[in-house]
Amino acid sequence: MFKTFRPGGIHPSENKLTAGSTIEELPVPEQVSIPLNQHIGAAPKVLVERGDQVKVGQLIARGEGFISANIHSSVSGKVLKIAAVVDMSGYKRNAISIKVDGDEWVEEIDRSPELITEIALERQEIVQKINQSGIVGMGGATFPSHVKLSLPRGMKVKYLIVNGAECEPYLTSDHILMMEKADQILVGATIIMKALDVEKAFIGIENNKPDAIDHMSDRAQHYPGIEIQGLRVKYPQGGEKQLIKALINREVPSGGLPIDVGAVVFNVGTLFATYQAIQKNKPLFERVVTSTGKNLEKPGNFMVRIGTPISALIEACGGLPENTGKIISGGTMMGKALNSLEVPVIKGTSGLLVLPEAESRRKEMQHCIRCSKCITVCPMGLEPYLLMAFGERELFERMEEEKATDCMECGSCNYICPANRHLLDYIRLGKVEINKIRRLRKN
Repeated sequence: MFKTFRPGGIHPSENKLTAGSTIEELPVPEQVSIPLNQHIGAAPKVLVERGDQVKVGQLIARGEGFISANIHSSVSGKVLKIAAVVDMSGYKRNAISIKVDGDEWVEEIDRSPELITEIALERQEIVQKINQSGIVGMGGATFPSHVKLSLPRGMKVKYLIVNGAECEPYLTSDHILMMEKADQILVGATIIMKALDVEKAFIGIENNKPDAIDHMSDRAQHYPGIEIQGLRVKYPQGGEKQLIKALINREVPSGGLPIDVGAVVFNVGTLFATYQAIQKNKPLFERVVTSTGKNLEKPGNFMVRIGTPISALIEACGGLPENTGKIISGGTMMGKALNSLEVPVIKGTSGLLVLPEAESRRKEMQHCIRCSKCITVCPMGLEPYLLMAFGERELFERMEEEKATDCMECGSCNYICPANRHLLDYIRLGKVEINKIRRLRKN
C-alpha cells in the first residue's frame, strides 16, 4: 500500500529523461571556483592564500560558528584567487578559484571500492566527523547535518525519516544513487541511527521508481530497523513535513521542526555522503548531478566535483541547444534560473535543467477568478491568493498572521493557477519582509 500526505499536492509531468542513465564521472575541469556560501548559516573562514598548493580533500575553509560548514578542495592544484564570482543566487559572492594540476588526493581518504559495514565510531565521534567533513543537506536545503544531529537538551528522536521520493520533475540523481549505491546509503542510515540513538528508520520512495523500491527493499533486509516504504506519486511528496505525515502520520506544528514530533529527516544523498565520511574518511567535495532537458543530445547523471562550472555539464551532454530559453539549477518546480554558464556546482546542486524557449516563457497574468484551486493544492493548508493580495498591498503583518512563513515555496499554487497569477513571487517577498519585521522586534 502506497502512502501519501494530505492536504494538497499536484501531478506535474514527470519527464524523468535520465531514469535509465548510470552515473558517469565528469572529467575534472581545468579550473574550479568553490563558493564559500554553499550552505545555510555563517560563511566559513578561508584557510588558504593565493599561490598555495592544495590537494583533493584538503580543508580550505573552516566553518565559523555552530550553523556553518567546512569546505574542502575538490581538486589538486594552485589557488589562483579568492574573489567574488557569480553563484547560483545570481549575485557575486566569495569563492576560492583553483587551477587544476593533476589529481592528487590527501592520503587519509580510502579510495578502495570495498564496502565497510562495521561502524567503529561512537555517537559524538560520528557527529564530530560529519561536522569535519562539511556534510550538508543534499536535497537542496544545504542545512549543516551536524546541527540536525546535535539535539537540544531534553529532546528525543524516535524515527529517522529518509527522503528517497525525488518528486521534482526531471531529476533522477537520487534514483540512480539508490540503484548503484544502495548498501552505502543503508550503512549511512545505520550511522545516523546510531548518532541519534534511534531504532527505526523509514526510507520513502515514490512508486514511479519500482526498481529502486525493490532493490532497496532487498538490500534493507540486511540492516536491522530500516524499512522501505513506497509512496504515491504526488508533488511535493519529498517535502520533509509531507514525508513525516505520509510515513509516521504526524504533523509538524506551524513554525515547528521535525524534532517537535520526534523525527529527523535526511536525503539519500546525504546518507551516501555520511557513509563516505565515516567509513572512507572522505569529506564532501563531489556529488551526483542530473543534467537534463528535452533538447539535450545526451542527458545523464554525473559525479561532479564541487566548483565545476555548469558549462562543463552542458558540454558533456552534447552542448547547449540553439533554442534554449532558460537554464535552471534544480527542477521545474523549485529550481532557479541561472544567468551565467560559469556558475559553479555546489553541494546543494541536485540537477541542471535546460528548457527550450517555448517552455520557459511566463504566460500573461490575469485577474484572479476566485476558483480556490491554489487553496486546494497547497500542501501547507494556506490561502495563496490571499497571501498574494496582502503582498501586493505591502500588508506584511497580515501575511504573518496568515502563516505566510509556513510556505515551503513548492510552487504548487503557481502551477495550478488558471489565471497565471504570480502567487509565489509575492509570498517570497512577504517572507523576506516578515523576517525583517521580526528582527526589528527583537532589537
